[in-house]
Amino acid sequence: MVARGLRALRGALRAAAAARRFSTRPARAPAMGYQDAIRTLNTLQTNASYLEQVKRERGDPRAQLEAMRGFLERSGLQVEDLDRLNIIHVTGTKGKGSACAFTECILRSYGLKTGFYSSPHLVQVRERIRINGQPISKELFTKYFWLIYNRLEETKDLAHTSMPAYFRFLTIMAFHVFLQEKVDLAVVEVGIGGAYDCTNIIRAPVVCGISSLGIDHTSILGDTMEKIAWQKGGIFKPGVPAFTVVQPERPLAVLRDRARERECPLYLCPELDAFEGDGRALELGLAGAHQRSNAALALQLARTWLQRRGPQGLMELKEVPLEAEPSGRPVPLAPTFQPSAAMTRGLRDTEWLGRTQVLPRGPVTWYLDGAHTTSSIQACIRWFREAALNQDKPHDGSEVRVLLFNATGDRDTVALLKLLVPCHFDYAVFCPNFTEVPAANNADQQNFNVTLENALTRCLENQRTWTQLLEEKGGQDLWLPAPLRAGGLLQPAPARGSLLLLPPALRPLNSPALVFPCLAQALRWVAQGRDPRLPPPGAHPHPAVSSGAVLLREAATVRVLVTGSLHLVGGVLRLLDPALSQ
Repeated sequence: MVARGLRALRGALRAAAAARRFSTRPARAPAMGYQDAIRTLNTLQTNASYLEQVKRERGDPRAQLEAMRGFLERSGLQVEDLDRLNIIHVTGTKGKGSACAFTECILRSYGLKTGFYSSPHLVQVRERIRINGQPISKELFTKYFWLIYNRLEETKDLAHTSMPAYFRFLTIMAFHVFLQEKVDLAVVEVGIGGAYDCTNIIRAPVVCGISSLGIDHTSILGDTMEKIAWQKGGIFKPGVPAFTVVQPERPLAVLRDRARERECPLYLCPELDAFEGDGRALELGLAGAHQRSNAALALQLARTWLQRRGPQGLMELKEVPLEAEPSGRPVPLAPTFQPSAAMTRGLRDTEWLGRTQVLPRGPVTWYLDGAHTTSSIQACIRWFREAALNQDKPHDGSEVRVLLFNATGDRDTVALLKLLVPCHFDYAVFCPNFTEVPAANNADQQNFNVTLENALTRCLENQRTWTQLLEEKGGQDLWLPAPLRAGGLLQPAPARGSLLLLPPALRPLNSPALVFPCLAQALRWVAQGRDPRLPPPGAHPHPAVSSGAVLLREAATVRVLVTGSLHLVGGVLRLLDPALSQ
């Protein structure tokens, strides 16, 4: 069914796909501006077919780290130079970016000049390299990009003919930026895994952290929590203290064994409650109960950094005596202490876009969270219920709930969508992460790792899954009085310059699952001109679209949960807040 629907799409999408065709070569004589830098950087992305080949023919991961060292040296740095950055190295499956953001903000609250390297970016690639909490300027990005790119081009020879791939290049560039701009410390978030991630050329971090573990990137890291824990524990270094949060028993045992074999002192973070004595609740800048473990990890990372590298007299922390530890604890508990005023301020002032973020726009409220694993989706649902579903209902009862969803990579989207069904969404909208079709007009959002056809195939599969899940649920949803039968072609509806994919349901007026080809069209349909940042949608003849438009226009409240992918959230943010693209 999906394949037949796609055949109907190919003609309409051929021009868009052609506009996104991959090229490995930069312009013959590239200009040296910011947009030229972004376009040239994008040529370092690996196209989708080559990615599949790499997965099939993956070589020795250790050789990948050796290659990274070679690229670093060609750029003009030695691995030993990174020791001067006083690095905090953090990995994990869930919350590692949030833990990094908390840590960076705490240390910045002490007046330190901070560097912060993270991924992915949401709107602009500059977000990945931050100084004092802000993305580096376009001018700085341009300066360092061409410095590194030209050095790597000039050092090509018979033995070194290639350029580093996208993430490797940005990692090398971040190291150069932090060293040249003389930061006091750098918080470095691992890309994927740990042991063989290109950030793991760092040989002497000040402290390491591991946030909550879960199942993700299974084609690279393994399909069990134990295998993933082994990869994450690869960032441990001899004599460098490391901290982790509460983990399932067997993965925690793997982390313990990895720490012992690498002669790394590993500690378990106490819960955040232990730092809130005398009725003092710590205020967090990031919403959601799951952020408390990230904040607890950040407190330990920041405190340890200050003890090992902080200027003399910068702080005094009083440790709280521990009760006798239970016998047989696999990993010793880190000490609790009374957080300083700077720590409290840092936790409160932390901002991290796209994670448990709420954007109220009159009658339409957007709830953004880039959750993309089963456990992080569960945490997202808990936050969404608290932030949205427990709010007072409109007096006339006219509230419409919309799910905007996409997932990428090897995620189990069936499992993710199954978790979201109990939220009782009136509509589920699926679309690729592309802001427009074609997306070539925005270099920061270009992604050559995913073809448009593959992305739409995934959306059609998600639409079918959602419909089947609602059928199994027995038609209990507000706008689904009878089960849908999605038993025919998924066809493009006739439209004026837009494309909508719908199952030919027996009750098209009640179709709860829609697919749009890009985010701009999806958001305009959801907002129906009621969000001042979005233009109203064009007229669309399909009855499911027009009937849904009436409901969305007349509802007193529209609540939209955007989740499943950080790239999706980034595209939504770019459209809802154009200032982020400036």
